[in-house]
Formats: sequence, structure tokens, C-alpha cells
Amino acid sequence: MQISNTPSPPYFAVIFTNLLNEAHHGYDEMAKLMEQLVVNQNGYLGHESVRNGLGITVSYWESLAAIKTWKANSDHQIAQKLGRKDWYKQFKVRICKVEHDYDFFT
Repeated sequence: MQISNTPSPPYFAVIFTNLLNEAHHGYDEMAKLMEQLVVNQNGYLGHESVRNGLGITVSYWESLAAIKTWKANSDHQIAQKLGRKDWYKQFKVRICKVEHDYDFFT
């Protein structure tokens, strides 16, 4: 796991927080497919994801238009529909403009 190397702000972040249903067959495979597809999207800058009961994925984007294009991607729309129908108890999406960031590393 690694922290995304984002450019200097401004850029945008999409925070996707979710709780899975008990039966979420096929979810892991679809998550891997989405991860493979998103890296080729125009405007995609990186992402970080964790799951420990609660799942949180933060993806970083050059623009709101790039986020909208990803949301409309046909394969991503299939994943969204399956998520609502089969996998999630609850989810929330938040879209933010990153105006400042800083880091520390050794």
C-alpha cells in the first residue's frame, strides 16, 4: 500500500465510504477490475483505499469533468448498479476540492 503522489493543488478528491452486506459475492473481483480501469481514465491522479469493516476509498482527479466522465463509464455504471443491488448496506460519496496539501516522509 502506498500514499498517492498527487500534484500541487488545486485538484479534486472523491471520498467513497461504504458498508458491505454480509453476502457480497463478486465484489472483490469487481473492485479489482475497477482499479485496473480507473488508472487509464483521463484526469485520474491516484487513489488510496482501506477496508476494516468500513470501506473508504479516496480517489484524486484533475477536474470535476474527469470525475463525471468516470462516473459515466459503462463498466463503472455496471459496478454501481451491482453495488446498490447486491453489495452495499450503505454508501456515501463526497466530492471535495483540495486547495492545500502537505506531506511528511522519511
